[in-house]
Amino acid sequence: MRTLLFLLRKEFRQIFRNKSLLPMIFVAPLLQLLILPLAANYEVKNINIAVVDHDHSSYSQRLVSKITASGYFRLAGYYNSYSEAFALVEKDRADLVLEIPAAFERNLVREGQQQLFVAVNAINGAKAGLGAAYLGSIIRDFNAGVRMEWIQSPRFEPAPAIEVVSSNWYNPFMNYNFFMVPAILAVLVTMIGGYMTALNIVKEKEIGTIEQINVSPVRKYHFILGKLIPFWVIGMFIFTMGLGVIAWQVYGITPQGSILLLYGVLAVYLLAVLGFGLLISTFCDTQQQAMSLAFFFIMIMMMMSGLFTPIDSMPDWAKAIAYLSPATYFIEVMRMVVLKGSGFADIKFHFLVICLFAVVLNGWAVLNYRKTS
Repeated sequence: MRTLLFLLRKEFRQIFRNKSLLPMIFVAPLLQLLILPLAANYEVKNINIAVVDHDHSSYSQRLVSKITASGYFRLAGYYNSYSEAFALVEKDRADLVLEIPAAFERNLVREGQQQLFVAVNAINGAKAGLGAAYLGSIIRDFNAGVRMEWIQSPRFEPAPAIEVVSSNWYNPFMNYNFFMVPAILAVLVTMIGGYMTALNIVKEKEIGTIEQINVSPVRKYHFILGKLIPFWVIGMFIFTMGLGVIAWQVYGITPQGSILLLYGVLAVYLLAVLGFGLLISTFCDTQQQAMSLAFFFIMIMMMMSGLFTPIDSMPDWAKAIAYLSPATYFIEVMRMVVLKGSGFADIKFHFLVICLFAVVLNGWAVLNYRKTS
C-alpha cells in the first residue's frame, strides 16, 4: 500500500505540473459537452422549399401559408415557372420544389380531387425523406380541412371517428438534447480515459523513466494501479461536472433513476476504458503510435455505439462489432437511468458485460506489461 501511495503521488504531480495537459483534461470535455449537443442534432428543421404557383388562388395561398407556418419549412422562393424553382435546387438553395397546377382551387371544388407535384433534392437522403414526409403530412392535413369545409349538409350524420391521443414518455417535450447529452457525456469520459492512459506509459518510455521503474522493486500490478487510479479519479470528476453542471444547469436534465446506481456502473466502466488505454500503451513505443491506435479504436467505439444512429438499424456484422465495445453498453445505461429511471434489474446484463470488459482488458494489460525489454 505504501508503494502504491508513492506511485499515486508521483502520477498526480506529473499530471498537475503539465500545464498543457490540464486544459485538455478538465476544460476541453466540458466545452465539448456544452457545444456538441447543439451541433449533433438530427432534428430536421429550416427545410428550404421553393413554390411554383400556377393558380394564385385563395386555396393555394392558404396551402403555402400552412407549410411555412409549420416551423419545418422556410420559403426559398415563390415562382411562376418550374425551371426558376429548380435552379435553386441546382444551386443548393432549395431542398424541395412544390408545384401547384393551374385551376387547383377550381378542380378541387368541382371534381373533389387535384394533384400536386413535389420534387425533392435527395443528395442528403435523411433530410430528403423527412422533408417529403413532413410536407406530405401538411398537405394531408390541409386536404382534411378542405373536406370538412364542404361536408356541412345537415342531411348527413357525421361519420364516427377514432381520436388518437399520444403520450410522450421519458421525454415529454421531445427535446433532442435530452437524448444526446447523456450519450455524449459517456463518449467524453471514454475519450479521456482511453487517450490519457494510452499516452501515459508510452510517455515514460519516451523520456526514459520507465527503465528506472523497471529496475525498482515495484510490482507490475502496483505500476498498473498507479497509472490507472489517477485517471479513474479524473474521469469521475469530469462526469460529475458534466452531469451536475452542464447537463443540469444548462440543458435542464436531471437523472430520473438512482445517482448511486449510475456512479456504480460508471466506476466499473472507467476501469474497463482505462484498462483499454493501458493495454494500448503496452503495445506501443511512442506517443504517436499510441495516439493513432487509440484514435482508431475510439472512433469505431463512438460511431458504432448507438450515439448517432440506432444499432437496430445496422446490418448484423455491424451489430456484432458494436456489441464488442463497452461504450455501447454504457451509453444504453446512461439513457436508461437518466431518462427512463431504470433500476439495477433493468441494467443488470449491461453491468455484467461491462464488468467482463474491465476484468479482461485490465488483466490483459497486466499480463502484457513486461519489466524487461
